[in-house]
Amino acid sequence: MSETLKIGLIVSSTRQGRFADKVLAWFEPIAAAQPGWEIEVLDLREAALPFFDEPVPPAAKPVTAPAAQAWGEKLEAMDGFIVLTAEYNHSITAVLKNAFDYAFEGWKRKPIGTVGYGGVGAARAVEHLRMIAINFGMVPVAGGVNIGGGDFGALMGGKSFADLGPHLEKSAEGLIADIDWWARAIKAAKAA
Repeated sequence: MSETLKIGLIVSSTRQGRFADKVLAWFEPIAAAQPGWEIEVLDLREAALPFFDEPVPPAAKPVTAPAAQAWGEKLEAMDGFIVLTAEYNHSITAVLKNAFDYAFEGWKRKPIGTVGYGGVGAARAVEHLRMIAINFGMVPVAGGVNIGGGDFGALMGGKSFADLGPHLEKSAEGLIADIDWWARAIKAAKAA
């Protein structure tokens, strides 16, 4: 059997009444069913990172805030990430950007994928996140889940994910396959 991968599911919205909890309840069991994966939910609400206020960037010197140190340690233990992201004002959430700013080594040379949700499936937030991830030396994977338009409207109107049909699950499977392939390839390259 191949080596177990640790995959972090990042919940990037912290607001009251967030839709992210519904997305997590749907997606986490799908990801957890992937053979050889160990899932850890990294909820930015629980991380409670302070607003970035370090004297120098984490790429130059370790961070001093205890919550940020704990965050960095969690990231370093992961082999890849899937971000559940809303779209706030055509971009990612401020807390997600702050979570990136507070770490460096933990993000480097790891795959990252997205489950985006909102009116346009968080497409603009996903594009911004890809550029941020590239800056950190990450591999944004091609596969992704975009819960937008009629699907998002139906879910907001009280429908469940099961009511929507299999197309989102197929997208989720593609995302998981991409993360798995890249995480294993990168892990093998690091070991060599």
